[in-house]
Amino acid sequence: MEPIAGYHTDVAKDQSSFDIVSHVEMPEVANAVDQTRRELAQRFDFKDTGTSIDRDDKLIELRSSTEDRLKAALEVLKEKAVRREIPLKALSCGPIQPAAKGTCRQSVHVNVGIPDEKAKELVRFIKGTHAKVQSQIQGDQVRVSAKSKDELQAVIRAVREHDFGIALQFVNMRP
Repeated sequence: MEPIAGYHTDVAKDQSSFDIVSHVEMPEVANAVDQTRRELAQRFDFKDTGTSIDRDDKLIELRSSTEDRLKAALEVLKEKAVRREIPLKALSCGPIQPAAKGTCRQSVHVNVGIPDEKAKELVRFIKGTHAKVQSQIQGDQVRVSAKSKDELQAVIRAVREHDFGIALQFVNMRP
């Protein structure tokens, strides 16, 4: 019997798999920043404080004349992010730093993808569950495969219950 074109006849045909990723919808981040900017411009408690928010690729910068207003602006950003279904674990806040003319600033990095050290931690954790699965790092994501879908479900449950400090999603479930 000849194999069907495009169908692989290797061992992987009886394996199920899924990918663990850390993905953030950047258009939603842009919308959250825009909503925050509008609220900062409208709210009375931010009037004449020089509070502003700017964003480039994966970095959001907050500025204000006082540390108190800076913290309040960060809370507004977090509130808008949650409403737009951006996981707060995807936002890592830097320290509050002094800036020009007596102001202060804070950088918020948008974490996209699983960093190498977190991916290695994730693979070690999965091996520690003693589930009959294989896990491998593929760029900024981790692929988990097994013959049994029940084993994969057990790994998903275990990973969800453990806090890795980053936002994780489970995608590309393949039967």
